[in-house]
Amino acid sequence: MRAAYIEEYGPPSVIRYGELPDPRPGPTDVLVDVDAVAVDPVDTFVRSGAWRTPLTFPFVIGRDLVGTVAEAGPGTPGFAPGDRVWSLSMGHEGRQGPSAERAVVPADRLYRLPDDTDPLDLLAMAHPAATAHLALFTHGRLRPGETVVVHGAAGNVGGAMVVMAANAGARVVAVASGADAAYCRDLGAVRTVDYRAPDVPARIAAACGDGADLILDASGRNDLEQAVNLLARRGRIIVLSGMTARPVLPVAALYQQDRSITGFAISHATTTELAEAAHHVAHLTATGLLRPRHRTTLPLSEAAEAHHRLESGEGSGHRFLLQTPTPSAP
Repeated sequence: MRAAYIEEYGPPSVIRYGELPDPRPGPTDVLVDVDAVAVDPVDTFVRSGAWRTPLTFPFVIGRDLVGTVAEAGPGTPGFAPGDRVWSLSMGHEGRQGPSAERAVVPADRLYRLPDDTDPLDLLAMAHPAATAHLALFTHGRLRPGETVVVHGAAGNVGGAMVVMAANAGARVVAVASGADAAYCRDLGAVRTVDYRAPDVPARIAAACGDGADLILDASGRNDLEQAVNLLARRGRIIVLSGMTARPVLPVAALYQQDRSITGFAISHATTTELAEAAHHVAHLTATGLLRPRHRTTLPLSEAAEAHHRLESGEGSGHRFLLQTPTPSAP
């Protein structure tokens, strides 16, 4: 099969495109003919070695896929050849990525593609929207009526957070560029704050009223000194990005008001948590509430170019997909 893979850690130039042996499924695995894969920021971390995870070279890159079942192992009830499927958690903890014509996926990490859903839209939103779901509901414990502040609200993850929180009955304050204010309101935000404004904390505080119940920073800035003081009593902060951030933590303001900070990475989510997130993402995509802001599809042979463009800053609000040479028919 043709695949995009690496044989060492390094910059995008280490990505190769060529022939590798076909993978073989085990009894609880499903062999998938891959139509397309997404390019996520975490893929660049794994490729470069910034995020170390057990892998075997040659390592097929990537994480998310959409395709068609070619073969299902005897321990995979519910899947049969011809089924349209998708996945969002490959390329980690010893699992090869899906950036190839065929991929082996554990059955508990594979989901049916809903009818009347654009498969590329779902693929584009798989990773950012699943991340948003875990941040809001699994770790953030969001409840209807709460006030949620989303930093980086116009990006892929932040935009999904706004949609999901608003759809769940929360009051969303979106922090983004002033040029993206209308876009954030269209997603469901009731108030917007320009992150470039000189008095951002005061504006967020005014927008929240009695304080924020939940603050999520999808921008990676993680100004905890500001954020903790914006929380309501028992308010929560969820940290999910910013590998190099070293913020100041106001300890007294944190514990005296029963406030909390939780960090998480989607790579550590359980299969049950991922399945719940996948169901939510698929539902919102099928109903049209969740969609990529910008989507670019390149051939799989241009995987290195996609990684380069993502690391060059084109990823904000933009999703890159890689299509296999001979995608299966819908």
